[in-house]
Amino acid sequence: MTRLLFATILCLSIPLSLAAADWPQWMGPNRDAVWPETGIVKVFPKDGPKLLWKVPIGGGYAGPAVADGKVFVADKVLRPGAIDPKDPFAGDKVKVPALERVVCRDAKDGRKLWKHEYEVVYAIQYPVGPRCTPLVHAGRVYALGAMGDLFCLEADSGKVVWSKNFPKDCGAKVPVWGFAGHPLVYKGLLICLVGGDGGVLVAFDKDTGAERWKALSADEPGYSSPVLIDAGGTTQLVAWTPKGLYGLNPETGAKHWEVPLEPKYTMSIMAPRKEGDYLFAAGIGNVGVTLKLDRTKPAVTEVWRGKGDPHPKTGVYPVNMTPFVEGGVVYGADQPGMFRAVELTTGKRLWSTYRPVFGEEKDDDFKGGVSGTAFVVKNGDRFFLFAETGDLVIAELTPKGYEEISRAHLLDPTTPAMNGRKAVWSHPAFADKCVFARNDKELVCFSLAE
Repeated sequence: MTRLLFATILCLSIPLSLAAADWPQWMGPNRDAVWPETGIVKVFPKDGPKLLWKVPIGGGYAGPAVADGKVFVADKVLRPGAIDPKDPFAGDKVKVPALERVVCRDAKDGRKLWKHEYEVVYAIQYPVGPRCTPLVHAGRVYALGAMGDLFCLEADSGKVVWSKNFPKDCGAKVPVWGFAGHPLVYKGLLICLVGGDGGVLVAFDKDTGAERWKALSADEPGYSSPVLIDAGGTTQLVAWTPKGLYGLNPETGAKHWEVPLEPKYTMSIMAPRKEGDYLFAAGIGNVGVTLKLDRTKPAVTEVWRGKGDPHPKTGVYPVNMTPFVEGGVVYGADQPGMFRAVELTTGKRLWSTYRPVFGEEKDDDFKGGVSGTAFVVKNGDRFFLFAETGDLVIAELTPKGYEEISRAHLLDPTTPAMNGRKAVWSHPAFADKCVFARNDKELVCFSLAE
């Protein structure tokens, strides 16, 4: 009996340990930028972490997903004779024929297992490639392209289960910077940021693609990814559109509450972050808000607000990254490329430094870091930051300051960024004691095992 009980416990524990090693969607297993694996390197070797494999890849901002021993990544390749516009800001005025692809590879050696590709015509600014990390769930892969092509694929074969085109099927207008909100699975639903009349958010049946509900109206859907939170005695869906923050019932789309929050250029980008009873969102134009969540019902009250001051002395206003919130402190990259620590409930700035993003300190009048970023992931009691320079950093982030422990260069920056510099603007995956990262030329896997 004892042996049988032990064997049963062992068998039950295996799937849990395997699941913990996966990175099946944007920002990790629980979509919270927490990497739960143990046995991870404390300091990088002198020559950097060991490269396990690298393979060619097309263009894109979409980070990789890792699940069940496979790596899934989306990219774009140009059709023969096609040329991307030299000025990325003019991309929405130029039609560029291309192929978008979802490629599945073996996580151990990078060997290609299957590929799904489809024709698309790009007409967006910064037309590098897809923006959204594939989402792997229950044997399916959900992939959203920059022009609104949504596919549900079999994870083992790449076979199409169902598909949608947001402009054709939902009446959505392609945003200036393309579709960038990462789809979200909730129970039997796939919830997406879409657009169209009354359908900024649309919930599809995750197995069939049938529309189950749609909600909210706005001229533009924005670029933020919806999140799920537990507050007010229920699960709420929180979305940030260019008009404001909304709390909804994820099963029906019914609206619980709304708070105005209008960034410049319709650039609602970061995913709202919750800690305890507080919810935070902020972005370009120096606008931001911290809300207190009601404990008894789905409702909020405003605690702090950044009001768009051109020279703010409080708050942090990220462009293309989602900050990490811990212990009442927000850690994130501000619009000028400065990395800051800010009190969640007051906006008070505790410290600021350019080192995480650019590898060195800069003068206060530094103008070359606009939209500079570093993606923040927590592992144990320290953080891994993937900078736009292609550097991976191990650091401690505390209210008292930034302490860099180790830094290694993984990839060269290849994407056109502000002020003529090049950058890596794709979120890496951390799984199987490795980091999986990409630019517009290579997908790489480095060991981070202790």
